[in-house]
Amino acid sequence: MRIILIGIVFFSKTAFSQFNYLSSFNSYDSTSINFKTNDISLKSLVITQASVYSLALIGFNELWYKNYDKSSFHFVNDNLYWMQMDKMGHMTTSYYGGVVGIKLYQSTGIKSYKAIWIGGLNGTIFNTTIEILDGFSTNWGASFGDILANSLGSALAISQELYWKEQRMQLKYSYSRSDISKNSVDLFGNSFIQRSLKDYNGQTYWLSCNLNSFYNKKTNIPDWLNIAVGYSANGMVAGSNLTNDNRERQYLLSFDIDLTKVKTKNKFLNALGHTFGFIKFPFPALEFSNSKFKIHPIYF
Repeated sequence: MRIILIGIVFFSKTAFSQFNYLSSFNSYDSTSINFKTNDISLKSLVITQASVYSLALIGFNELWYKNYDKSSFHFVNDNLYWMQMDKMGHMTTSYYGGVVGIKLYQSTGIKSYKAIWIGGLNGTIFNTTIEILDGFSTNWGASFGDILANSLGSALAISQELYWKEQRMQLKYSYSRSDISKNSVDLFGNSFIQRSLKDYNGQTYWLSCNLNSFYNKKTNIPDWLNIAVGYSANGMVAGSNLTNDNRERQYLLSFDIDLTKVKTKNKFLNALGHTFGFIKFPFPALEFSNSKFKIHPIYF
């Protein structure tokens, strides 16, 4: 339940932000934005964000944390749980929180480097606040691994914007229901939304790189074509491997489509591409796991 709440709030905020502020952007290239247009005021943005964060935290506390015993602030070491798939989720949500935050703050007209640093830390700030709530809960605890993953996600967004003024490498997500989840409804959820957030066996996280962005001259490669390296894990029936399950890591190589590079004359379709750009596009994939290679005609 807790991870579902976090996911829904984060992606709802992302979708709202994308539709309202990114619909006029054709790509992640910051140089294409007129910073003087001042689409929204800085004050309005700060007030809106503070309100959203406050309501989210109150909601988490009322719907989840207050039902469990409180404790003094403490840390737990969960770095080996779920073969780090949960850490990949932390990094990806912080990354997109940073990407959206950068664009929002750039639209206020403040200096670019300030917008990049302030907006880029959005994801880390929100996720770290959740870690603080965890730290005061007896059932959980704050995690150094989660905090590190949050920071790495923001760092990826900030560093690219500072160096390239665009996101040439994007973190992406894909999900297909795992066989294990069919027999563990209580653990992995009984609806698609629940499973997509809790079923780590079916999740894959990707680093998707835009090929043309790394060339200084025009090529025959479509602007929207990416190559993606993926990481997943399977065979897990619990966070730790105390049950000696058949867990294994999976590494993948595939192509991808950068929806932010697909240009149309329809603003709604452009906004749709930005909103769902975090999803890896289904393509054939080469998998390496258990010391063997495997070809997937279509992988999602």
